[in-house]
Amino acid sequence: MEVGSVAAEFAFIGPLLILVLSGIFTYGGYFLTAHTVQQIANDAARAAIAGLDDDERQQIASTSAAQDIATQTFMRGDLKAVTVTRAGDMVTVGVSYDAREDVYWAFAALLPVPSPLIARSATIRVGGY
Repeated sequence: MEVGSVAAEFAFIGPLLILVLSGIFTYGGYFLTAHTVQQIANDAARAAIAGLDDDERQQIASTSAAQDIATQTFMRGDLKAVTVTRAGDMVTVGVSYDAREDVYWAFAALLPVPSPLIARSATIRVGGY
């Protein structure tokens, strides 16, 4: 096998290999970020039940989510919204995160990537079981 034929084969396969590896990197980063946003919503919901009223629950949940985002070194995007809604004895905390600034969306021009706006929620009962 000649050196020239190996270079020619890589010229055909190389770009495809790079595209596949970029996709693995991008979607792996998306799943990591989405899971982390879900965990932030879970933590904020657990913290929010300590509030005595809806306003205090909103403040506690927002503070908890902001502190959690600050500890994630791979998340460079913006925490767009933290919402707290109550229906009876159930409190739902929603967290929206804009991941456009995260490194995982660097290949957005080359690949069909998921939406960078990631929204997750968690529901918890106030007052125990």
